[in-house]
Amino acid sequence: MSIVQLLLSGWVLVAAMMAALWLLQRARRDAGIVDVGWAAGLGLLAVLYAVAGGGDPLRRALVAVMAGGWSLRLAWHLIADRIVGKPEDGRYRTLRARWGDRAQARFFVFFQAQAVLDVVLSLPFLLAMQGSVALGAAGVAGVAVWVVAVLGEALADAQLARFRADPANRGTTCRTGLWRVARHPNYFFEWVHWWSYVLLAAGSPGWWVALVGPALMLYFLLKVTGVPATEAQALASRGDDYREYQRTTSAFVPWFAKRRETGDRVPGSGRRE
Repeated sequence: MSIVQLLLSGWVLVAAMMAALWLLQRARRDAGIVDVGWAAGLGLLAVLYAVAGGGDPLRRALVAVMAGGWSLRLAWHLIADRIVGKPEDGRYRTLRARWGDRAQARFFVFFQAQAVLDVVLSLPFLLAMQGSVALGAAGVAGVAVWVVAVLGEALADAQLARFRADPANRGTTCRTGLWRVARHPNYFFEWVHWWSYVLLAAGSPGWWVALVGPALMLYFLLKVTGVPATEAQALASRGDDYREYQRTTSAFVPWFAKRRETGDRVPGSGRRE
């Protein structure tokens, strides 16, 4: 298949999956399944490109395993963390209430928009598959970045899940592990992950188009569906505790905690620094 045919075929595949998931959310009244679909769709596209696309077979297989592995881990985490036995994510409850009688029609458009976004974000996979057989220094660096990013994101997710599993932590903010040095370490490592495909694509024709991956993800994470929506929900549910966390902790890039003023009370500790 040509690149255009691959992209169109991929869009049809993911759009059909999103339509099915929209029907599922209509029955369950839980639009959080769209996040699972977004993650799974990217893995499906990587596999499609590896099977039906061009380029060296070993390189295609490598990229498919990388993108598919990241996709599978994230989709499974989202199912366990937000879907099975959980109420609808607060972000989608807010949208459902805001949209009222038009909620289902707007959710359908929203779900289909994720299919289009998946296709755009899959461009780095295609370009990474077009490189030469030998990985070279940039390719090896790309694989290393992928390993660090996926492990970092998995660790951040596991630390947060462990914190939330303790009833004593209800209504408070996780400040352990990676969450001590960033408010959204999982988002940070997810963004870093996209740079692995840029490095793998380096040297192939039009490789710079692969920059659409990290660029778009940074925009959505910082300005649209990531940090803004998550923090609005956190402020609504945790109030002053989360405001203190915002004041003392880097939002995105892991960094040293900001110093508190003398006499400030440490949330949840009952003591003063």
